[in-house]
Amino acid sequence: MFWLSEKFRSVRLQLCVAVQCHGGSARHNMKKVYNLANVSKAKEQETVHSICITKIQVSDQQEEFNKPPTKAGPRPLSHSVSQSSADSFSSVGSVSSEDECPPQEKLQKTSQGLTDFCIKNIKQAPFGRKEIDIAQQGMPALMILRKRAGGEKPLAGAKVVGCTHITAQTAVLIETLAALGAQCRWAACNIFSTQNAVAAALAEGGISVFAWKGESEDDFWWCIDRCVAADSWEPNLILDDGGDLTQWIYKKHPSLFKKLKGIVEESVTGIYRLYLLSKAGKLCVPAMNVNDSVTKQKFDNLYCCKESILDGLKRTIDVMFGGKQVVVCGYGEVGKGCCAALKGLGAVIYVTEVDPICALQACMDGLRVITLSEGIRHADMVITCTGNKNVVTREHFDRMRSGCIVCNMGHSNTEIDLASLRTRELKWHRVRPQVDHIIWPDGKRVVLLAEGRLLNLSCSTVPSFVLSVTASTQALALIELYNAPAGRYKQDVYLLPKKMDEYVASLHLPMFDAHVTELTEGQAQYLGISKHGPFKPNYYRY
Repeated sequence: MFWLSEKFRSVRLQLCVAVQCHGGSARHNMKKVYNLANVSKAKEQETVHSICITKIQVSDQQEEFNKPPTKAGPRPLSHSVSQSSADSFSSVGSVSSEDECPPQEKLQKTSQGLTDFCIKNIKQAPFGRKEIDIAQQGMPALMILRKRAGGEKPLAGAKVVGCTHITAQTAVLIETLAALGAQCRWAACNIFSTQNAVAAALAEGGISVFAWKGESEDDFWWCIDRCVAADSWEPNLILDDGGDLTQWIYKKHPSLFKKLKGIVEESVTGIYRLYLLSKAGKLCVPAMNVNDSVTKQKFDNLYCCKESILDGLKRTIDVMFGGKQVVVCGYGEVGKGCCAALKGLGAVIYVTEVDPICALQACMDGLRVITLSEGIRHADMVITCTGNKNVVTREHFDRMRSGCIVCNMGHSNTEIDLASLRTRELKWHRVRPQVDHIIWPDGKRVVLLAEGRLLNLSCSTVPSFVLSVTASTQALALIELYNAPAGRYKQDVYLLPKKMDEYVASLHLPMFDAHVTELTEGQAQYLGISKHGPFKPNYYRY
């Protein structure tokens, strides 16, 4: 026994020495891509009866933790900025805050002399270019569009103003639009999701970008306003994610809004805003609803979240999921993806739902459907995926157990009632990039990730291949709106035709060496469809 105690004492001394010594360093080719023809207006929301598409053939740097803020008082309500949030927590552009000067006050210039941009640091462009090159390898459809349609320049003369997440994957989309002939100006739709090195690479490539990671509320709207540049540049197409850019132009530049050829929107929030404008008779341009296309909902929303939810949680808090009690609010495609990933690692999943159909799906998938009030006291983790507002309120926070982790997988931070947490009795401590401890007077603490914003894109990265599906759909929607003859689209919100969804899917199948069965003439006649598609009716639910 004496020998064992002396051995343990020796090991403990060795560990102490190791910590003292090293603690400071812990830091196939298609002959033609598209031929859209024979388009006719459908009865209700559906865009067309058919679209004939011919000849289809198909660095890892660790982030250094920043010191906790010296002031523990209340912080701004939303879009708040901190030193730690200014740096990327992913491998993309993970550099220390070597320059705290606000980007608006910097005089930056690319090697070609471009100054019409505002980013964190143009010197990061070489690193961003490497990230974009990596992303291109997993986005086959965009590369096919760029290669085969580039000679025709279907977007020649188009002026696209965009507001999306500025990541390596969206950079591939932006540069594809430019290769197809479009002039592009871009801002970020999320204050935490911009990859600074990628933004620098886009600027170096000639794209006017106004975004950086860790923007404040004022920065966010300033970037959008500079991106629009209404006094010197008139966009004719909008590519939006969340509707903020569309709302800004609609309210601040109404005459410019009326001249647009179309809007492409990919989020639940943005689509909801467009339908409100349409219902009120104030939508004076056609808009494409990409969010409800099959290729967006069934792939991006489902598989992207399934792949990235665990990554975002692991990078921020190193949590173990086995045996944890997790409440997932919402069982749409995002919620389904999150639940599948968490269940696979042994978490005990509870679901909250307002839709009885989605609730029944959760039950049939072996999950327990409860109200948030029922499960909040025992939850180790709460994840919102509803697209709604005030899903998690102060009442819920007060009843949470100490150590409960709260995060959001929806587009906006409205799902979590942050305003109720900005009070004097609650103390906020930033313990890691995108990780806050909210401390109650009795010592209880709740862990809030990314200040309630989109977890995966704020705290990690997402799979390039899945985003290739959505990005290809967005590109084709822009091409369709820009080249559509007068009168094809009215001042309304349109769903993408199923034929276009099938086409986008077909472009990605070669990555899996997949071979699709071709219908015989007799089989096609029996089903009452064309042997070339579309293969499902518009009301079919995948």
